[in-house]
Amino acid sequence: MSQPLRILQIVPSISLVYGGPSQMVLGLSSALASQGVEVTILTTDSNGDAGQLPLDVPLDKPVEQDGYQVRYFHCSPFRRYKFSLDLLRWLSRHTSEFDLAHIHALFSPVSTAAATVARYRKLPYILRPLGTLDPADLRKKRQLKQIYAALLERPNLAGAAGIHFTSIQEAKISERFGTHTLDLVIPLGVHPPQPPTINAPPYIPPLVGGEKEGVIPLTGQVRTELNIPDNQPLVLFMSRIDPKKGLNLLIPALERLVADGLKFHFVLAGTNPQDPNYEKQIQQQVKTSPLSSRTTITGFVTGELKAALLQEADLFVLPSYYENFGIAVAEAMVAETPVVISDQVHIWEEVKGAEAGWVCPCEVDALTECLREALQDVGEQKRRGANAQKYALSNYSWDAIALAMIQAYQQILSVM
Repeated sequence: MSQPLRILQIVPSISLVYGGPSQMVLGLSSALASQGVEVTILTTDSNGDAGQLPLDVPLDKPVEQDGYQVRYFHCSPFRRYKFSLDLLRWLSRHTSEFDLAHIHALFSPVSTAAATVARYRKLPYILRPLGTLDPADLRKKRQLKQIYAALLERPNLAGAAGIHFTSIQEAKISERFGTHTLDLVIPLGVHPPQPPTINAPPYIPPLVGGEKEGVIPLTGQVRTELNIPDNQPLVLFMSRIDPKKGLNLLIPALERLVADGLKFHFVLAGTNPQDPNYEKQIQQQVKTSPLSSRTTITGFVTGELKAALLQEADLFVLPSYYENFGIAVAEAMVAETPVVISDQVHIWEEVKGAEAGWVCPCEVDALTECLREALQDVGEQKRRGANAQKYALSNYSWDAIALAMIQAYQQILSVM
């Protein structure tokens, strides 16, 4: 019997506060383990960048979960950048115990250093950029990133066995800094929606807006608890509260629809531990706008509350200025919720081709008209929602993605 693949997944943090890109590593690791791959995640105890306490986890010890191991290391000496010298020392000592490293995030010091260690220790590695090679993202702190790329990331890209992109569009537009590394286009996965757990303890989110604060039960009664009438469409934004997510387009678009007399209730779900000031700015903007009486701001949601919101929403909206995949979009699709997204969410072509939602440019006028069309046709919402679920179950299942990833790993190792 051949020896199982031994794969390292290296990611700056898997804390829930960092959202989908970090959580994807857990889904991938579980799916790989179910196929017989030995997976170890190396990560830090980082749990936010604005004074939050680190994760309460064992350090430098294997933590078993879902068939794989996680090793956490303390952030030191640069907590703000999720850096860990202990993680890098461990990696340097143990590279020979693994066949390949899958490194998540570029322009993140611990990932950059891990790729450098892997390169010098002759451990094959794949890089997943998480959208950081998108020209729009590279414009942020442009001069610093050009220097960082020239000194550190360009050699890492050149030495990588492959770059893991999550959509064809992400691969097309990404900057390579003159390197010619193999592209691996493999999407992210989502779990099918699960029914609520009977007799589960209630979840108490920090609800704000519409004069409603309290408990959301986990029995599918989200509308009842938020006082949203069944005949009033629920429009859901569920993502990080960040300037790139297009809230400066969405809020005025929804305000126009209010002025035109359209009925709906808006749920703004998300947080931003890296930029709490922007999050507060958005909350204040909503509270002082015509949207205030028909908006609920939940903060960060997870677990059954998250699943319930996704399933009860009539529309999921994400008008991002750039999005390498959009895991929240795929999660909405698998929950049979049609999506309204911008053409800068890099699975927009798949959404359009599957008739799984509506796609528009990053403009207030275009977004307003997309939302108006979607809100006024309940039958079309249901048809596109059914299409969305069918497409997501066929193309974003973790089992299929794990098999594609294993094939990519084996292909790389066969030529080493």
